[in-house]
Amino acid sequence: MRTVTESELGHVLGALPGVPRIVASGNFAAPHRLLAVADASIAEFRLVMLNAQPGIPDRDGVVHETSFVGPGMRGGPRLRYLPCRLSLVPDLLRQHLVPDVVLLHTSPPAAGAVSLGVEVNVLPAAVEACRARGGIVVAQANPGMPVTYGDAQLPVEAVDYLVEAGEPLATHAPAAPDDTSRTIGERVASLVPPQATLQLGIGAIPDATLEALLGRRGLRIWSEMFTDGALTLQKAGALDPEAPVTASFCFGSEELYDWVDHNPRVRMLRTEKTNDPAAIAAHPGLMSVNSALQVDLFAQANASRVGSRTHSGFGGQTDFIVGAMHSPGGHAIIALRSWHPKADVSAVVPLLSGPVTSFQHSYIVTEQGTARIWGRDSVEQAQEILDHAAHPAVHDSLLDAGRRLGLPLR
Repeated sequence: MRTVTESELGHVLGALPGVPRIVASGNFAAPHRLLAVADASIAEFRLVMLNAQPGIPDRDGVVHETSFVGPGMRGGPRLRYLPCRLSLVPDLLRQHLVPDVVLLHTSPPAAGAVSLGVEVNVLPAAVEACRARGGIVVAQANPGMPVTYGDAQLPVEAVDYLVEAGEPLATHAPAAPDDTSRTIGERVASLVPPQATLQLGIGAIPDATLEALLGRRGLRIWSEMFTDGALTLQKAGALDPEAPVTASFCFGSEELYDWVDHNPRVRMLRTEKTNDPAAIAAHPGLMSVNSALQVDLFAQANASRVGSRTHSGFGGQTDFIVGAMHSPGGHAIIALRSWHPKADVSAVVPLLSGPVTSFQHSYIVTEQGTARIWGRDSVEQAQEILDHAAHPAVHDSLLDAGRRLGLPLR
């Protein structure tokens, strides 16, 4: 590993031939200083990030490639979306999106290693694929990056160049759940058994679910990610003190970053481990709680597209639904509002018009009630969704549409 200035790194990157592919830390851990150097030094390149936030290079000559579209890439004219469940993105990086450069956001070196901190995710696989190709691995060493353990620890020998550059980590401040979210969260929480292992995403409904679980004891977390909700459970004494908090990445408040820093209780693993359906299924009582943009009468969920536009992607939803359904006593829950207030449309439709993100869930939960899906035939599932998940304003139209689809609904 060689410590260089940003100017020296610019000369290295500017000498790369062709149109290089750059993989960079995503979510809220983007290495903005390194990305700025690449943007200024390379006329054309392909940029691979997961859930990229605003502020990344975005101009003619920069092609965005991703399997999970964040707001920094969403709707872009040069977006190349590759559908892929998160557990398989490492294989995608080894086989089809092999990087020429990997830009990491890490802690400063200590004891022969840097820490990937709050964003492990697919980065270890990207580093391995890049080094096998003979590419370049660069670390932005930031004293503000929390030191985390597990697969977050990367030997300094795996890094070619290190740039010392402090930069405040981006934070995420969730909005307080509203009454509708709280109603849904309470319904979801009622389905969670004692001593369950939790996987929850981000948003008002997962936050409300965690709020409704604060009085529990012995809960565990095995998830692809967590936010401040994990810290809230810890403060409330709801988490099993003997179990590690396991995830692949996290983001949230400065208080959350302080909590994970040098915390042996927090175990950050690479995506191939956290999102392996077999590893997920090995946890009894694994409760997977995810959301969707739409569900239909056939209990199919769309969490990826709005009309003809890719909104996000599969993410880890498919991995965790499969794993949860194989977990002894585990369940997969789709939780969403029955009505989209901004678009002023029903979230329950007769039949999805676009790609299906996931299917075969245990429950579909809205503020209207809980539709029990698992173990019921297709007509019973549709009746449950109509009676317990759909908004009353569309009951009659869904009933008619369902009958035209061959479902003898009542």
